[in-house]
Amino acid sequence: MNNLLLLANRCTDATQVQLEYRTLPPEQIISGAPQVGTAELGQLGETSIGVWEMSPSVTTDVEVDEFFIVLSGRATVAFADGTPDLYLQPGTVGHLAAGTATTWSVTETLRKIYIA
Repeated sequence: MNNLLLLANRCTDATQVQLEYRTLPPEQIISGAPQVGTAELGQLGETSIGVWEMSPSVTTDVEVDEFFIVLSGRATVAFADGTPDLYLQPGTVGHLAAGTATTWSVTETLRKIYIA
């Protein structure tokens, strides 16, 4: 993962942060050819703050405890336990609980700030 530590008393445009991309394991991919990009901005104690991005695709995941803010793109997050879907778009703020099984349907490349 990129280690772009954001120094104290500084700022950056998270929509323009360069990300390090990787592919997902085949068992997580339902459709598409997802590329996932990340860059860590810094930490507050044990909490990581960074930028995450995924290209259009449908994938599965098991979440960590995370708050997030969507910067760009669109997606739906469905929950295996029947929790109502999340509809993500720019400006959406959300919270994912650790251990939750999800299916991400990304229709426009999704970029978010995560706090986990």
